[in-house]
Amino acid sequence: MAITLNNGFKMPVMGLGVWRMDGKDIKNLLINAIKLGYRHFDCAADYKNEAEVGEALAEAFQTGLVKREDLFITTKLWNSDHGHVVEACKDSLKKLQLDYLDLYLVHFPVATRHTGVGETGSALGDDGVLDINTTISLETTWHAMENLVSMGLACSIGISNYDIFLTRDCLAYAKVKPAVNQIETHPYFQRESLVKFCQKHGVCVTAHTPLGGAVANTEWFGSPSCLDDPVLKGLAEKYKKTVAQIVLCWGIQRNTVVIPKSSKLERLEENIQVFDFQLAKEDMDLIKSIDRNYRTNQPAKFWGIDLYA
Repeated sequence: MAITLNNGFKMPVMGLGVWRMDGKDIKNLLINAIKLGYRHFDCAADYKNEAEVGEALAEAFQTGLVKREDLFITTKLWNSDHGHVVEACKDSLKKLQLDYLDLYLVHFPVATRHTGVGETGSALGDDGVLDINTTISLETTWHAMENLVSMGLACSIGISNYDIFLTRDCLAYAKVKPAVNQIETHPYFQRESLVKFCQKHGVCVTAHTPLGGAVANTEWFGSPSCLDDPVLKGLAEKYKKTVAQIVLCWGIQRNTVVIPKSSKLERLEENIQVFDFQLAKEDMDLIKSIDRNYRTNQPAKFWGIDLYA
C-alpha cells in the first residue's frame, strides 16, 4: 500500500525507522524486515548508522532478496550541513552504498555551526546552547536541496519538523515543492491543523514517533506513552489487535505514512500486520478525543534551547 507523492513517485505507507538502532544489529534486522515485507526504510545522517544500513542493503541486493527499485530509502540532511547540502547528500549515499535516494529531507528547520560534512554532533556554544548559524536561511538550504533533484541524487525532497508557517514559506519559495513533511504525530500529539494543511497543499505527512516513542522516549525524555492509554487498550481488545497495531492503523487511515521503529523481530512482524482491518468512524473519533497536544520527542534536552517554544 502506497501514497502517491506530488511528483508522481509512490511512497509505501509503512516504513521502518532506524533511529537508535545499534550498528551491530542492523544487518540482521533489515534483512529480516525485507523478508517480512518492509520496502521503506527511514534513515538519517544523525542516526550514525548509515554505513551499517548500507551494508545490509548491499547484501540484500547482492543475494537477490530485493532489487534497488523495489525499496524506498529516505535519509536526512543534518543541521550542521545546511551550507553543504550536495556534499552531505553524497556522503550519505556513499555510506548507504546507493546511487540515489528516494527521498532526502531537511531534518530540522535550523542551520547550526558546521562541524565537517557528515559529522553530526550538535555544536554547542560556551553557554551550553545550540550554536545556531544565522547566515544561512531555510530558503537558501531549500534551493540547494532542489539541485539534488536535477543532479539525479534524489527522486524527491522534503522537510521535517516544519510547522504550518515554515511549510507555507517553503511552498512559496520552492521551485521543486516539498513532497513530504515528516513530523511527530501520534494519538497524544495529533496536530490535526498541520496534517490537514500539508495534505491540502499536496505535501504528504510522514509520522515519525507514530507510537509516541514508547519505551525509547520514556527513557530519554520521561514522556508518557499512548500505548498505555485505556481507550486504546479498549480498542485493541475490541478489534483483537495490539495497541500498537491500533495506533498504526489510525495513522494510516489519516492518510499519513507511518515509520515505527523496533529492534525486535516479533515487533517488526506485528507492526506490519495492520492491513487486514479498518477502524470504524466512531473509533477514529474516539481516538481524536484523547489528544493531549503532547510532544514526546524533546531535543531541547540536548540543545539547551527549545526550538518549539
